[in-house]
Amino acid sequence: MAVTSEVRERILIVRIEREEKRNAIDVETALGIDEALNRLDDDPELWVGVLTGTRTVFSAGTDLKNGMDARTERGGEYGIIRRKRVKPLVAAVEGVAFGGGFEIALACDLVVASRSARFALPESLRGLVATSGALFRVIRALPLHLAKELLITGAELNAERAHQFGFVNRVTEAGQALEGALAVAEEICASSPVSVRTTLAAIAAQLEEQDRKGWAETARAQETVRASADMQEGINAFFERRPPRWQGR
Repeated sequence: MAVTSEVRERILIVRIEREEKRNAIDVETALGIDEALNRLDDDPELWVGVLTGTRTVFSAGTDLKNGMDARTERGGEYGIIRRKRVKPLVAAVEGVAFGGGFEIALACDLVVASRSARFALPESLRGLVATSGALFRVIRALPLHLAKELLITGAELNAERAHQFGFVNRVTEAGQALEGALAVAEEICASSPVSVRTTLAAIAAQLEEQDRKGWAETARAQETVRASADMQEGINAFFERRPPRWQGR
């Protein structure tokens, strides 16, 4: 199975387990994430979710061969990106969270990352743009100029720097992100679940208009790159394992 889940008291742990594919998200994986998060949303006995990958990688984003349609009715892209949630979800990040993997972390409420974690948005290096929320969520999560750097250079951000700027809540030693996230989840469970859900709903309501505009601008950007010669060149270069030869059109 590409996705497994486990209950520990009031906490649902969701694991992406495609390590041989760097936990890239294909249709099966998106459906697995969706099913697990539906359970979190719908089961009143579950108060907090923790989403993680394996001990060496969180997620390298979309599986370019089998993941271009990896979306669900309730969750949107990857089964999570457009999901309307009121229960807290904590990302536990080991290794790379690139492209859509970074966007999955941005869609969570809190992030715990080990010192091995690396975040990046490499889409521009392939003639693409980030399409799963990063164009507006990363500029809320990080300082504007740093967010722009990540979006237009593909630069990597390590866990310590991400923590310094407030995107990562806590940093752990390598291999300990899940344990750190569970500790955070247990702290959340000490609060009233009604208070927690009401708080998150109030925050989400204040961001609704920003999100609508963000998705509209994302769609506009996606339409522009789809019409470009650079996008096809970037994809060809990726699969042919060579540097792209950009035309700028």
